[in-house]
Amino acid sequence: MAYEHILYEVADGRARITLNRPDKRNALANPLLEELEHALWEADDDLRVHSVILRGAGQAFCAGYDLSGFGSERGTEGDGVPRRTGRTIDDDMWSLERNNRRIRALWEMHKPSIAQVHGACLAGGTDLALACDMIIAADDARIGFPPARNLGALPNNLWLYHCGPQWAKRLNLTGDTVTGAEAAEIGLVMKAVPGELLEAEVEGLADRMALIDPDLLSANKRIINVSMELMGAQVVQRLAAENDARGHRAPATREYFKAVAEKGLKAAFRERDEKFGDGRARVRGPEIRDERGFLVDPPEGASKG
Repeated sequence: MAYEHILYEVADGRARITLNRPDKRNALANPLLEELEHALWEADDDLRVHSVILRGAGQAFCAGYDLSGFGSERGTEGDGVPRRTGRTIDDDMWSLERNNRRIRALWEMHKPSIAQVHGACLAGGTDLALACDMIIAADDARIGFPPARNLGALPNNLWLYHCGPQWAKRLNLTGDTVTGAEAAEIGLVMKAVPGELLEAEVEGLADRMALIDPDLLSANKRIINVSMELMGAQVVQRLAAENDARGHRAPATREYFKAVAEKGLKAAFRERDEKFGDGRARVRGPEIRDERGFLVDPPEGASKG
């Protein structure tokens, strides 16, 4: 398969898969997800590969799903077959489940994966990252799901299994973001390091896994994943797609699409997010905000934790 929207390379016992739409901050759409799924199974089949590194080109890991319509056309094959359009709730669930199956390759493949997260890791970007076996983030990465504010629920949702129910609710119920360093503190990512050391940190972990028999890597990955499945992790992903389709019928979502039609995507996003100020949560210490909703430091003498 020739890749247009990702880069794929195998070297030194690992496959590096790079989301390669930097002008769109690596936004996800059907063509990219198709290529990603193919590359993941290709890496899993390649006996030279011990692990997979998933990363993003340019200034972001992945800013979410592409809402501009790229790759969303249906029934254009010219075969005259009527196809799903997304207008019914079942169409909606079908489309969400299809994307989930593609992303789930990260979970189901035998070889371990590392998400190398820098810049924005938002919305669908978190779907990808949390499906990986380990996430290493830059300290200043920005991680969250802002579309939860008015665009439905999360179509994939492994947050609970990483950061627990309270932080999952704190972030999912507001769409607020945390930094990579804060995400490491609450367990949403495994580790955070300064941005200039991120690649070396990820490659160093891949170096160590390159010393291990891939069959043993598989055995140890899969027993942990099966344990999470016994706790309902994969059933929740199916239910998350259905729940998102339900969320798409909320009045706020209808208002969002109306705003997009009238004002355009950027203006609709700005209108949604500006009332949330900087859109950040604070992990340690009080959330004191100015009149614009931006976090400010506590008064002198008060502890940030």
